[in-house]
Amino acid sequence: MTGTADRRRLQAVRKGALAEYFAALALMVRGYRIIAFRYRTKLGEIDIVARRGNLVACVEVKARPSVDAAIFAVSEQSKARIRRASELWLQKQRDADRLSIRYDIIAVRPWRWPSHVQDAF
Repeated sequence: MTGTADRRRLQAVRKGALAEYFAALALMVRGYRIIAFRYRTKLGEIDIVARRGNLVACVEVKARPSVDAAIFAVSEQSKARIRRASELWLQKQRDADRLSIRYDIIAVRPWRWPSHVQDAF
């Protein structure tokens, strides 16, 4: 049973990494610069940190069959962790006083272009 669980976990990690790649591609097409992938802190993790001008988007990526399913998959605990991680990220930026932070969700659906939900939380 452990072997099966390990394989499922590995598949989930691969699926998540691929979804993050597609999400980053969608952001770059829209003029964002990718600052960090899987930005980890003691307080939480941000899947993608992207920037366009003085706007920083902290993006949670979800691979789900629908946009609604992706939005509902982000729990209140996850949102709090992302916010805390973003505060730590912002403290390290030289131009932090000029930056605006927004929290987005990108839904990566099968055979569709990723959907970008701005100001999701």
